[in-house]
Amino acid sequence: MRPHPIGPVMIDLAGHELSSLDQEKINHPNTGALILFARNYDNPEQIQALIKAIRAARNGDILIAVDQEGGRVQRFQNGFTRLPPAACYAHQPELAEAAGWLMAAEVLAVDVDFSFAPVLDVDSGVSSIIGNRSFAMDCDQAAQLAAAFRRGMREAGMAATGKHFPGHGAVALDSHLTLPVDSRSLEEIRARDLLPFQRLIAQGLEAVMPAHVVYPQVDDLPAGFSTIWLQRILRGELGFDGAIFSDDLSMEGAAGAGDFMDRARLAQQAGCDMLLVCNNPEAAEQVLDKLPITRCSERERRLQAMRGRRQFDRKQLFKSDKWRQVSAQIKQLSETHA
Repeated sequence: MRPHPIGPVMIDLAGHELSSLDQEKINHPNTGALILFARNYDNPEQIQALIKAIRAARNGDILIAVDQEGGRVQRFQNGFTRLPPAACYAHQPELAEAAGWLMAAEVLAVDVDFSFAPVLDVDSGVSSIIGNRSFAMDCDQAAQLAAAFRRGMREAGMAATGKHFPGHGAVALDSHLTLPVDSRSLEEIRARDLLPFQRLIAQGLEAVMPAHVVYPQVDDLPAGFSTIWLQRILRGELGFDGAIFSDDLSMEGAAGAGDFMDRARLAQQAGCDMLLVCNNPEAAEQVLDKLPITRCSERERRLQAMRGRRQFDRKQLFKSDKWRQVSAQIKQLSETHA
């Protein structure tokens, strides 16, 4: 049987081991990636064994991802350096690049391809779901610190994903639970929230994740379902040529688009290369089975760029002087400011 290329759907797992159904879903032609959560993680040895089993279950390519930003969003903790929230780097800007390297090097060392980072949202002091996940309230400072964090990721061998385009920091509501509405004009969003995306895209940002937020002065659809945001502005105006990952289609912010197949079709039509369907196994199965199986060389090229390029295994990494120094610095930053 010919190996499967990277498909357009990202799925997840219930626990620490693969069931036979998990193995079937991993090897479905439409599967392209799998995201790991805290529920899948016990310790580094266990997660490496699980990842080995995931890759073995796939006849072909599969990407493995995690959310390992730091602060409130760090899925792997036991055996990993505890990372501070992004906002802490404003206190010691010189550590942002080192932190990006540290995060990426530790994640790559267990054979995960990439973490969905950095957050490019500019904090406006109103969003509890973003808050200190943002690097700064000043858009220029947010762009500088995020760019430094990304440079560190690249040095370690990891591609970066800027989220949540065009900016989730100016709405109070949480898109996991409801559909936030940002009523600002495009000019206001351009002048502030788009700046970090614009800067990092110019520097070669590999991927973007759009927000489940409606910006009614631009489009009635949430950004992740909007051809205006993804085609006209992101690809056209900003010149982005990397991968677009939908945010999780199981979130309430996506529910207004219809059932799961409606959400998947709309996100794909808008321009998403990879559709995340997490925390709902039946929905994932439905999307895998009902989405047409198609080949798309552009999609596959963009997604191949997300493959990790590991430089160290865990033993080598922990022996390195750089890891010892940076890990100690980041621990101290966490203790001082987090």
